[in-house]
Amino acid sequence: MELADRVQSLTPSSTLAITSKAKALKDEGHDVIGLGAGEPDFNTPSYILDAAKEAMDHGQTKYTPSGGLVPLKNAIRGKFERDQNLSYTNSEIIVTTGAKHALYTLFQVLLNRGDEVIVPVPYWVSYPEQIKLAEGQPVYVKASEENSFKITPEQLEDSITSYTKAVIINSPSNPTGVLYTKEELQALGEVALKNNIFIVSDEIYEKLIYGQQSHQSIATISDDLKDITIIINGVSKSHAMTGWRIGYAAGNENIIKAMTNLASHATSNPTSIAQYAAIAAYSHDENEIEQMKLAFEERLNKLYNWITSIPNVSCVKPDGAFYLFPNFKNVVNHSSFDSVDEWVKQLLEEEKVAVVPGSGFGSEDNIRLSYATSLDNLEEAAKRIKRFVEKHSK
Repeated sequence: MELADRVQSLTPSSTLAITSKAKALKDEGHDVIGLGAGEPDFNTPSYILDAAKEAMDHGQTKYTPSGGLVPLKNAIRGKFERDQNLSYTNSEIIVTTGAKHALYTLFQVLLNRGDEVIVPVPYWVSYPEQIKLAEGQPVYVKASEENSFKITPEQLEDSITSYTKAVIINSPSNPTGVLYTKEELQALGEVALKNNIFIVSDEIYEKLIYGQQSHQSIATISDDLKDITIIINGVSKSHAMTGWRIGYAAGNENIIKAMTNLASHATSNPTSIAQYAAIAAYSHDENEIEQMKLAFEERLNKLYNWITSIPNVSCVKPDGAFYLFPNFKNVVNHSSFDSVDEWVKQLLEEEKVAVVPGSGFGSEDNIRLSYATSLDNLEEAAKRIKRFVEKHSK
């Protein structure tokens, strides 16, 4: 049977592949430490669970509008106004089955065959695949480690052609955790405005920022930038709700309307119960969210010190999210391995530590470590990684 061309060209998710392999080893009885997970290890806060139970008890288990419940849209609007002083109407917001679905639907309605989307490297694994599924063309722009994995206005300008439709900005970033400043975003925005291209601003990690840094949405800088920006966000990372699958997009009314029309044929609507849970997430104080953030920050600081103490490892310290993205090129160069990918596979086999190779994010010299697990696990994983490096060093 011949499958459709659009799916035959897809690259499987490297994060899911390593997670699957780690699970198989665990099922065999091995003591595996998984640092591949892209989700908080905390349970969803109790007030959100209670809201979901209450919704079920009151029969809120039916179809909802395809673009999301009005009370949830109102809650999202309130969140934008509180956090970023951004004003949207309900017709400028769509609630989707996770932020991933918001991105997928956006590219489907935005791109024609051959349209180009600029994708900074390193990138989240699904960006290129979703663009290709919409018959678009990802255009990769390598962000240097020396510039903290952030692209420059000059790089953006040089990458734009007559086919360019949009640029993706993910801040804080998966996999690097780095954050663009207001000045950096403004400079990129000026290039986008000059060339009349859209900005896809993925802000899913906005609540997980550490130290003295703060989140800046490019849409807040000017009305002109807000007009060309589509914000993608959700409750998965901020409220430990990955499995609830509630995301959203906010932006140009015509784009949101087209996304809603498409969603009506693709999913009917996001899960009703999860939507009521999300209303509670955005209608409550953030004390529990702050506690999660503090735990992540402590893990970041300790894991960063443990990993950078390993010989030949360098690492840009993240500003947010819950990943480290250290460079292991010199580690591999001082070993018998031919690539970081090969090194990662053998690390799992010998030391039972699962990390994600950077090649899945477009950066073959790096690995991604998630610190969404306990400090004990992180310390033990760092010890095993160090032991593995020393064992194979030459």
